[in-house]
Amino acid sequence: MNIALVLLPLLLILTLRFYNPKIKGIIGEKTVSSILYLLDKSNYKIINNIVLKYGNSTTQIDHIVLSDFGIFVVETKNYKGWIFGNENSEYWTQVLFKRKEKFYNPIRQNSSHIRALKTYLSGYPNLEYISIIVFSSRAEIKVNTITDVVYSYKIIPTIKKYSKINLTKNEKEGIFQKINEHNLIKTYDKKEHVKSIKEKINNRYEIQNTNKF
Repeated sequence: MNIALVLLPLLLILTLRFYNPKIKGIIGEKTVSSILYLLDKSNYKIINNIVLKYGNSTTQIDHIVLSDFGIFVVETKNYKGWIFGNENSEYWTQVLFKRKEKFYNPIRQNSSHIRALKTYLSGYPNLEYISIIVFSSRAEIKVNTITDVVYSYKIIPTIKKYSKINLTKNEKEGIFQKINEHNLIKTYDKKEHVKSIKEKINNRYEIQNTNKF
């Protein structure tokens, strides 16, 4: 028996297990990207997968939708199971069968994305930033928030409920160009970015544990 034929399925299973969260994340972002491109091109401009320098690290934004009505900053979570959380809680909870997993509040996560954007778009002081958190339909959202937290199939009607003109066509084009100029997606060090995220998470855990005593 060819040993390679025996080992190949095993290696495939191990690879899928190791990369499963990353693959799910990519699938989730691609799904939302496809939906966003259904928006009217004359009113909305889409930028996907943005990496910006922010302080001593980088921040990654899943989707930005520029419109006559403001800038929508979209964070995608391709989770399944029940999702519990509140607007201001530090962590949310995913319940999947008998397993519970905590993850950082995506509203807080997206707020840091918006703060990063504001440093680059300071020339537009009246720009309205609208945070939207998107989950796949595999999840059951049970959260209490003011911020829009919606299923992927509801993202377009959620965006379209905002109809107050906030930008001129020229301003929208200028913002679009500025974001693309500063987008580091093609040149940033992905390993350093992941390392930075892990350090931030570890620091939050350390502070949380210190406050318990």
